[in-house]
Amino acid sequence: MTEVFNGYERQYCDLSANLSKKCSSALALDGEQKKQKLSEIRSGLDNAEALIRKMDVEARSLPPSIRTSLLVKLREFKSDLNNFKSEVKRITSANLNAAARDELLEAGLADTKTASADQRARLMMSTDRLGRTTDRIKDSRRMMIETEELGVSVLQDLHSQRQSLLRTGDTLSGVDENVGKSKKILTGMTRRMNRNKWTIGAIITALVAAIILILYFKLTK
Repeated sequence: MTEVFNGYERQYCDLSANLSKKCSSALALDGEQKKQKLSEIRSGLDNAEALIRKMDVEARSLPPSIRTSLLVKLREFKSDLNNFKSEVKRITSANLNAAARDELLEAGLADTKTASADQRARLMMSTDRLGRTTDRIKDSRRMMIETEELGVSVLQDLHSQRQSLLRTGDTLSGVDENVGKSKKILTGMTRRMNRNKWTIGAIITALVAAIILILYFKLTK
C-alpha cells in the first residue's frame, strides 16, 4: 500500500541531493550565472513542495498504523525543505548586498558625497521593500499550502463519512430483508398452527361422536 509513497520519497531524496549541490555551487557564482542558478533552485523547491503535498495526501489515505510513521517522515522532509528555503534566502540576500555595494561604489565615483548618500538611502529602501514583498509572497504561499492541506483533510474526512453511511445503509437493507423473511416465516407458522387446530378439533369431534355411538349401541342392546 506504501509503494506510491515510497516512489514519491525516492523522488524527493534525489531532488534534495540535487538542490544541495546547486545551493553549494550558487555561492561561488555571481551575476547572471548566480541568478540562473537561483532560478533553478526555486523551481526545484516548487517541485519539492509538490512532492511533499502528494506524500501527505497518500499518507493520510493509509491505515493509522502505517500513517503515523509516514507523517513523521513528512515532518522531516518539511524541515529539510524549510532549511533549503532559508539557504536560498541567505544566498539571495548576499547577492542583493553585493549588488548594493557595487551600485553604491559606482554612485560614489559618479557623484558627490551627498548624492552618494541619497543613492544609498534609496537603494536600502528599495532593498527593504523588496525583502518585505518577498516575505509577503512567501507568507501567502504558505497560507495557500496550509489551506490546500486543510481542504484535502476535509475531503478525506467526508469520504470516510460517506463510506460509513454507505456501509450503514447496506446493513439496514440487510436487516430489512431479514425482517421481511422472518415475517413470512411467522405468517406461515401461524397458518400451519391454525390448520393443526382445525385438524385436532375435527379428530376430537370424530372421537367424541364415535364414543357416543358406541355407548348408544351398548345401551340399546
